[in-house]
Amino acid sequence: MPNGIAERGYAGEMNKNLSPDDQQSPNTNTSRSSGARRETLESAIFEQAARLFAERGYAGTTPQDIADAVGLSRQNLYYYVKSKEEILAKLVSEMTIRSVESVEEIANEKGTPPDRVRNFTRSWVLDRAANRTRFRMLDRSESVLPPELAEQFLRGRRAALSALVRVITEGIDGGWFRDIDPRVAALQIIGMCNWVAWWYEPGHEPEIVSIAEQMADSAVAMISRADRASADPRVVVDSIAGDLERLRALLPPS
Repeated sequence: MPNGIAERGYAGEMNKNLSPDDQQSPNTNTSRSSGARRETLESAIFEQAARLFAERGYAGTTPQDIADAVGLSRQNLYYYVKSKEEILAKLVSEMTIRSVESVEEIANEKGTPPDRVRNFTRSWVLDRAANRTRFRMLDRSESVLPPELAEQFLRGRRAALSALVRVITEGIDGGWFRDIDPRVAALQIIGMCNWVAWWYEPGHEPEIVSIAEQMADSAVAMISRADRASADPRVVVDSIAGDLERLRALLPPS
């Protein structure tokens, strides 16, 4: 089975016509081993389903495709999941909840706005690289999500965006960042991070940690005031002069 797990040493030795409980050896038929087997197989089901949804689209993937990918019969697939819809719902929920929790945790940190933008970017890049298949799946399946799932996904995106906008706004008000539209800046940073899921492939130089650090520095530099980013007195003077010109333009005619 191409791209399938074949469940070597476990499901690959199963008789596909038997239930999962009947397929266990008498020597391993304990609640602990049964629970571990089920957890491992359920994880494989969701990972392979995400891969297939990303490659073929949700509509183009059948329950039989998922069963084949993990070495099960379609009948036995339903011992672990009720439907293809249940798989999609769990994948969307996990991605949405994890993303929102991560962004809000960083937004509420005590560090400076540049530190929090840097931490957000680093965390988001690492997450997109580690879960690139699931993110591709979500990106490709967004248009076919049932209304309830689509609303959950939209709320998650808005919450993540709102948290980052809040940090950037705080940075603008505190003089750390340039006087820019914080929402546009947040969308730029999020888009830059999301794109990692499409171009990053593990095993190639540079390592993802180095990539995440470089992108985090770039995100901060993109929105920082010049006088905050450099110790060069000439840069500071130029920045002050620019601020004075902007203030002068706001004064009423004499």
